[in-house]
Amino acid sequence: MGFIDRVTGRDIDRGYKAIEERASALPQDYRQAWQEIRMNLWPHADMTGRNLLPIFSNVMDLFEETAAEGQSVSEVLGDDIEGFCTALCGDEGAKTYRDKWREQLNRNVARKLAALTDREV
Repeated sequence: MGFIDRVTGRDIDRGYKAIEERASALPQDYRQAWQEIRMNLWPHADMTGRNLLPIFSNVMDLFEETAAEGQSVSEVLGDDIEGFCTALCGDEGAKTYRDKWREQLNRNVARKLAALTDREV
């Protein structure tokens, strides 16, 4: 991966395209679970989604191995796909991009208010 690829995001595009090609080769029930997993993990992405590439790749590895063994997706994931996704991205309190932006906004506002009160005193 070159510097230009990383800056322009082409490495991310290639990575996601490769993962989607792998997903298209899976049985139908695995593809449906893959769609749900993607939707549940996207809120935990950074601005580019680069942090999710290794997670998505590992899920594909798991799906390919278990599909080759003949297991159904419910045997692998159980009934709680959201719980599986929570386990993938960390603990229950894993921050979404909205949480990170909210914290940043609160810090900026607190800093500006502190600067205003310092001037008044």
